[in-house]
Amino acid sequence: MFIVTITVPGSGPQVNGGGASAATGNGSALPFAPTGALGPIGDPTPHWPGRRVRVGDVDLHVRETPAVTTPEGTVVYVHGLGGSATNWTDLAGGLSSRWHGFAVDLPGFGHSEPRADRDYSLRAHAEAVGQFVASLDGPVHLVGNSLGGAVAMTVAAERPADVLTTTLISPAMPDLRPAPARLGDGKMALAAIPLVGARTRRELAAEDPGTRLRRTMRLCYADPDAVSPAAFAQAVAEAAERAEYPWLAEALQRSFGGLVSTWFAPRSRSLWATAARITTPTLVVWGEVDRLISVRKARRTVASIPRARLLRLPGTGHVAQMERPALVARAILGMADAVAGGSWDSVPLRPNACGTVPG
Repeated sequence: MFIVTITVPGSGPQVNGGGASAATGNGSALPFAPTGALGPIGDPTPHWPGRRVRVGDVDLHVRETPAVTTPEGTVVYVHGLGGSATNWTDLAGGLSSRWHGFAVDLPGFGHSEPRADRDYSLRAHAEAVGQFVASLDGPVHLVGNSLGGAVAMTVAAERPADVLTTTLISPAMPDLRPAPARLGDGKMALAAIPLVGARTRRELAAEDPGTRLRRTMRLCYADPDAVSPAAFAQAVAEAAERAEYPWLAEALQRSFGGLVSTWFAPRSRSLWATAARITTPTLVVWGEVDRLISVRKARRTVASIPRARLLRLPGTGHVAQMERPALVARAILGMADAVAGGSWDSVPLRPNACGTVPG
């Protein structure tokens, strides 16, 4: 098994212009396919239109991003804990240069109703996404962030015929550091304790959308001040709309509990075992300033997935698809091109080829 770690010295608007590449161990380049300029993080982008899709026994709300030309493929996006399909607005715009996109609201999140059995386990979320993926015309490129990354891993491992490539952005791998050590905010740290924090999680869910969103941004973004007032107002309006759903607190609490329970699962049923069963070409993207799931988990994650490569982003937090959408879009399309050209697996690559120091 070989690992390549890609280091990108620039970030943000500097990379919006054209193509880029990252050196690998043999002196060749892993391409970052060019996309249209996406604009900096502070530019609010209108959300893509959504519709309800019946999948099994649950109605999923799905936002659709049409390709700007004849689509070369299909991409499905899966958001993280407490997020929604709008977390993918900018990245979906970038990948629409070639692919038709679908961003799913997980059951109980965004505008999707919960399952009738109120099952918020990782397996239940993966079942809903897997059924949606299977309903599409042919295999897809699957992209997930945080909890959505763990969901995407599960779908890729269990439905390999339905997935062409997998992109995992700060996937929620087991990270057992004490909550205060990584969350900073005392209230958020208390909420992270599975049993004791239930009351605090309800209190957080009951906060006004602006206050709750500021807490979330301080944790998820490397620099929350990079978000413009207009973009913040747009996010607050969406959060206020979603706050009307009576199952909001339940979805957060039980999905969090379902995720954390996988961190304590026996080795044979752990997320590390799931990672080892993924056979698709996989790009793992991790922000160097990720406060929620340590970048120190990146190396083991990539080592666990047979065909994975790692992209570490300086000055980036937990939601690289929102902080660095142009760069992430380029990297994903570059992976697809490398796979199509036969170069993703063709050359053995030395660990730490670019001189980075994974944790």
